[in-house]
Amino acid sequence: MMAALFYVNPTPSVVAQPAQGGQGIGNATLLRQVPYVPTPQDVVEKMLELAKVKPDDVVYDLGSGDGRIVITAAQKYGAHAVGVEINPDLYRQSSARITELGLDGRAHIICEDMFDVSLKHATVVTMYLLTSFNEKMRPKLERELHSGTRVVCHDFHVPGWDPDQVVDVTSRNDIPHKIYLYVRP
Repeated sequence: MMAALFYVNPTPSVVAQPAQGGQGIGNATLLRQVPYVPTPQDVVEKMLELAKVKPDDVVYDLGSGDGRIVITAAQKYGAHAVGVEINPDLYRQSSARITELGLDGRAHIICEDMFDVSLKHATVVTMYLLTSFNEKMRPKLERELHSGTRVVCHDFHVPGWDPDQVVDVTSRNDIPHKIYLYVRP
């Protein structure tokens, strides 16, 4: 049933299988260098709104943490959503939340190094990663994403790319945030 929802292949694992070659920088490195800081829910909403997420979209959230972007994309926008989370505890927590909400058919999390997961089926990619990781991710995004794919970054830009739109958002807790929207040529 899930394969039909993703419109890509007879097996759902193809949507979220690791890319060939193991190009990632290593689980321990990612866990040490990328802190888990949840995106405020109002910023999540603005990111998905800015990307104009629709039910036929496949949203990948790189470093999905507690799954809030994946859950919101599936629940509010009806999109198919895949979270990529390297931390096993956050993976278990977010997967359990997806099941609890009855979203298993539209959303799931994979516990994997984001550099090793194929993004070729994504129509939207969201990231809340440090600028240095966005820069490391850039060649992969350029190689794997199709023309028209929207990339939305929270607070940190992608070096070398010119954003199509930059939006300033002040979250409910009065903290300013910046959202960068890129549309792949």
